Formats: sequence, C-alpha cells, structure tokens
Amino acid sequence: MELALLIDIGSTYTKVTAIDLETVELKAKAQAATTVAEDVNIGINKALEELKAMGIDPAKAKHKLACSSAAGGLKMVAVGLVPELTTEAAKRAALGAGAKVGHVFCYELTDDELDQIARYSPDIILLAGGTDGGNKDVIIHNAEKLAELKVDAPIIVAGNKTAASAAEKALRAAAKEVYVTENVMPKLECLNIEPAKKIIREVFLSKIIYAKGLSKVSNYVDSPIIPTPSAVMKAAELLAKGSDNEAGYGEIMIVDIGGATTDVDSAATGEPTKAGVTLRGLEEPFIKRTVEGDLGMRYSALALLEEIGIKNMLKNYLPCGMDEKTLQEYVKKISIDTDYVPCNEMDKQIDCGIAKAATDLAVKRHVGRIKTVYSPFGAAYVQHGKDLTKLDFMIATGGVLIYSENPKEILKHGLYDSSRPEVLAPENPKMLLDEKYLLSSLGLLSEIAPDKALNLAKKYLKEL
Repeated sequence: MELALLIDIGSTYTKVTAIDLETVELKAKAQAATTVAEDVNIGINKALEELKAMGIDPAKAKHKLACSSAAGGLKMVAVGLVPELTTEAAKRAALGAGAKVGHVFCYELTDDELDQIARYSPDIILLAGGTDGGNKDVIIHNAEKLAELKVDAPIIVAGNKTAASAAEKALRAAAKEVYVTENVMPKLECLNIEPAKKIIREVFLSKIIYAKGLSKVSNYVDSPIIPTPSAVMKAAELLAKGSDNEAGYGEIMIVDIGGATTDVDSAATGEPTKAGVTLRGLEEPFIKRTVEGDLGMRYSALALLEEIGIKNMLKNYLPCGMDEKTLQEYVKKISIDTDYVPCNEMDKQIDCGIAKAATDLAVKRHVGRIKTVYSPFGAAYVQHGKDLTKLDFMIATGGVLIYSENPKEILKHGLYDSSRPEVLAPENPKMLLDEKYLLSSLGLLSEIAPDKALNLAKKYLKEL
C-alpha cells in the first residue's frame, strides 16, 4: 500500500486522512481536538494513535502533507487607497494567499484605525495604494502611521513603485520587518496579485508557523505547511481544470459554511454569457475566494441575523409558525455556546435557516452584477464581477451542510433568483456534497498526485 497521510490542523479539530494511492481509496479518517494553546503535536499524535487503532500505521506512510488554520488561520489587514481599486486589489491578494482578512482600510489611516489594527493583532499587514506613477502621498502617510503601530507584524509593501522605497524607509526606521514586492494594481483596473500572494505565503512559512508552534510538524511532513484555504483553492482549480490525464468537472463553486465565516471559492472565468455586455471594474481571477466574516453558524450568528433582519429571516428561511422570540433566544444562545449541536427539531430548523441565509448572502456577494445603462445610442449592459449563471457545479462543505438532512435545500438558496436578475448567481448547476471532508486533502494531494486526487474526488464527492 502506497499510503499518503494528509493532515489538516483546524482551529477546532485536527483531522488526519489516510489515502491508499495504489487503489485510490480513502482508508481511514481520524480527528482530535486541536491543541494550539499547548502544542499542536499533542492533537496530531492523538489523531495518529486513532489511525493506528483502525489498523493504519502512520510510520509506513510514503507521503505526509499538511495544511493549517490553527489559532484562527493567517490573520491579515489590507490597506489601500481607493476602496473599489487598490484596496480591493490588496484584499484579493490576501484572500488569494489563504489569509483571513479581518480589516480593510482605505485612504489615509487615522489614529482610531491604527487602534483597530492593534486590537486585531494581525499576523501580516499588506500595504498597497496608488498605481505606478500615481498617488504617492497616501501610501507614504500610511507607512508612517504603521511605523507607530505597537504590533510586531511583518509588513508587505505592494503599492506604487515610485513610493515603495520611501514607504520601506519609514517602516525600517521604526525597526519594522518589511518586504517589498510588485504593485498589486500597477495600472488602473489591472490586477497583479501573484507576487504579493507569493510573499504572503513565504512570510507565513518562515514566521507564522513557527510562532504558532508548528515547527515540529514542518519537520514531520514532506512539504511546507500551507494555509488550509490555499489547499481548498488548489482543490478547486484541480476539480475545474482537471489534470494531464483526467478531465475536470468544468467551472465550479465551493460553498463552505463555518462557525465564524462562510467562504466561497469559484474556479471560473466569469466572462459575460450574454451578447452585448461590457466588462467594467477590476479583472476577475480564475480562482476567486471571498470570506464573509459576518455570516457564520455560531461566532457571527448575531451579525448574520442583524444583516438579514428578523422579519426577513422568518419569512424567507424558516418554516411558518416560528416566532421572533424563539429565533432571537436561539441565536443569542449559540453565539455564547459556540460548540452547541442542535438536539431537537426546532433547533435543527433554525440552524438550517441560518445556513440558508449564509449561503444566499455569501453567494450574492461573491458573484458579479449586471446593470443597464442608457446613452443617446440606446440601452447597453455593463457587468462588474463574475458572471456565474452557467456554472457547471456547486460543491457544499462545512459541518452544517455535511450533517444536514437536506443539504441541497440549503445550497439552493445560492442559486439565481429571477426577482434579482442583476445578480449573476448560478442558474442550474449540478450539486455535490463533500461528505467525507476531503477538499483540503484533495488540494494537498494535487501537488504530488493530481490524477489520483481527481479520481478520489469523483469517487467520494456525493451528487445531490
């Protein structure tokens, strides 16, 4: 048996998946509580012992790969100039590198915003702003403000190249750790996020994993540990494009509903599907990730309810007869007891309703918009963002979807709504469920055995 051990060190649980690469089969899965407060290796070793009890000897594994979102994952702050342009470009670079973007700031940083950054205590700060040859003042001002920051976080400068050296000088004068890379938006509406993503991953590997006690794991596995969201994005790309010898699924979307966030990944061009449509705004990457920090099943349930509104929640996502008091009390309870598992039918219905609302809003925020504009020559159509109306597949993952009695009903809330024709959500995709929690493992495996990773997906992703 050619055994591959795939380790996902999550914020709550550490999961170890054993794959037989000769037969391309899932042999066993084990998990234990993540022990990031002590030593993550305690949790990993417990999961490995569980595998041994199932008859799998981890010592005989030929391949060992790992990803991590322990201690909240890779926490980042993005700073830019214009909200819709360089600030958005910086945010996309951070998200594309597998980070959790806690705050995004535009224009000149204020003292209050500096305090917000300090309270968030990010792992990395990405400083952008201005096209090459454009505005220099704002990025230099922001560098000078960040030099005052009482947080020991590496700062990546990825803005106007003519101001980069001045920004770097201001930060180094304050003994900050600084990395300079290419501008995330060198020309208006032109993205260049790959260099920044590369630096973010390098800093993650060299600094963050050691700060969070993962150095022993680095010695145990064969390749560098990557952020778990990066592993999922690798899986999305593989599933969409296929490998050299195995066809992919076509264009896909992954909806991952968690306790704190709802993440959406799409692997699609997003080009207009209707004639006569003009694209505007920032160009869209083939692999796009959005993270909604106010749409979660537990930690952000109160924020989700506030965003949706109680009456709208009762009308559109919950069964008739549910009352406001019951809903409010339940959401308040789960926001405090974040480990709560529904134990009666009423609680299950509310959890399902929260998941439907999270899916609806997260997909709406991820996809593009189309609008009609009028000129002396008549009506024209302008598209911002991705057109995903003709998407081939939607894939559901996350506990509430995996353990739901009807995950398809939840996922349907992310589909195209004829009453909102401007929202370019999927119209009629096939739906799959990641019932074995394999997506991050597939992303890790894609680096060494893409054909087999794709075969595993086709074997274990369940059609709904």
